[in-house]
Amino acid sequence: MSNHYFYCDPSPQSREEGPLAGNLIAVQSNMSVQGWPTTAGSLALEGYVALEDATVVKRLRDRGGVIVGSTYMSELGFGLSGDTAETVLKDGKAEVVLVTDTMGEARMAAAGAGVYGFKPTHGLVSRFGLIGLVPSMECYGVMAGTPQAISAVMDGISGYDERDFSMPDREKPDFSEKADISRLIRRVGVIPEATAMLDESERKAFRDGIRKFSDLGLAVSDVSFKDFDLFPLVHGVIGSVEASSSAGKYDGVRYGHRAQGTKNWNEMYLKSRGESFGLLVKSYLFQGAYFQYENYETFEKACRIRSCLVKDMNDLFSKVGVLVLPSKRLHFDARKAETVQDIYGAFALTLPANVAGLPALQMPGFIAEGAGGIGMQLIGPAFSDAELLALANHLSQQKGMN
Repeated sequence: MSNHYFYCDPSPQSREEGPLAGNLIAVQSNMSVQGWPTTAGSLALEGYVALEDATVVKRLRDRGGVIVGSTYMSELGFGLSGDTAETVLKDGKAEVVLVTDTMGEARMAAAGAGVYGFKPTHGLVSRFGLIGLVPSMECYGVMAGTPQAISAVMDGISGYDERDFSMPDREKPDFSEKADISRLIRRVGVIPEATAMLDESERKAFRDGIRKFSDLGLAVSDVSFKDFDLFPLVHGVIGSVEASSSAGKYDGVRYGHRAQGTKNWNEMYLKSRGESFGLLVKSYLFQGAYFQYENYETFEKACRIRSCLVKDMNDLFSKVGVLVLPSKRLHFDARKAETVQDIYGAFALTLPANVAGLPALQMPGFIAEGAGGIGMQLIGPAFSDAELLALANHLSQQKGMN
C-alpha cells in the first residue's frame, strides 16, 4: 500500500515488548525490509524486493520498534531531491525516520523540518542491508523530535555486527542518561572559516544562536581550520570514485531495470546502464569513472588530503569539546540541486563530519528553522555519540524547548 510520499506495510512485524515498544519508525527505500520494495529511488533497482531485514531493521524490531513504512528518497541517497522523510515526520506517520547520511542529508532535512537530525560516528552502526553509494562516508542517520528519541534508537541499532566487515570490534557507547557531558559542556568551538562562507544576514543569525550558548554557560571560542574549504573537493573526488565502483553491480542481469529490444548481452548491458540512472547520479558516476581510470593520481592525492583533514579536525578537539557550525546556506537549495556542483554547494557545511567520520547533530531552537533558517549542528569527537546527544538534551531542557 502506498501514497504519493510513503510506502506502508499493512502488517508490520515487531515484538510487543521492549524499550522501543510502540515506537513508529520509518526507513528509506534503500534499507532492506524483508518482502518490501527496496528500490533506493532508482530505476536501476526496479522491482527489487529485499530478501531479508537489514541488521538495523532486525535490531529495531527485536526491541519492539514498529517499522511502519518506507519513505521516498533521492536516487541512491545522493542529495535530497524527492526525499519525503521530512513530510512523514511532519504528518505524524512516524515518530522516527532513518535517513541515509552521505553528505549531511539527515541534518539538512532536519533543519528544514525543525527537528533533530543525527549522523553517528562512521562504523558505529552496521551497514549490512543498506543499499549505499559512498561506503566510507555514508551511514544511517536518525531524524526525530527529541534527542531522547534518537538516543533510544541509537541504543538499539549501534554495536558490532560480524556481517559488516568495516566495523571496529569495540564496545558501543552508553546511550542512557548516565552519559558524562561535563567535558563537552565547558568548551564550544566555532570555525571562522565556516562562518566566512555565510552572507551577512546568515552570519548575524548564527551569531545570535551562538550567543544563546553563551547565555547557557558555555565557553565559546574560535578555532581556526585553514583548510576547511577542501572538504567539498575531497568528498567530491573520493565519493564519486566510490559511487562509480558501488554502482557497477547494476547491470540489468540479476535484478533491476533491463533495457528491451537489444540484440545481444553487451548491447543490453550498455543500454540498461544508460537508462537506469538519472542525469544527476549519472554525472556523478561519470566523474568517478574519470578519476578511477583516467586520473587516478588525483584520487590518491584526495585520499592523502583526507587523512590530513581528519587529523586536523581531531586536533581541534584538544582545544574544545564540541564544534558548532551552521547546517546550511539559504541561497543553496539541496532539494532543487540539478548538478553535482549544486549538490556540493548545498552540503558544503555538513560534509566535514562525513569526510572525517564524526558524529554530528542538527539541533533546533537556537536559529530559526524551516526554509528561512540556516540550522545549527554540533560535531563531536569520534565515538562521543552518547555525550553529544546528552549535551543536546541538556541544552534543550535548559532552554525549555522540550
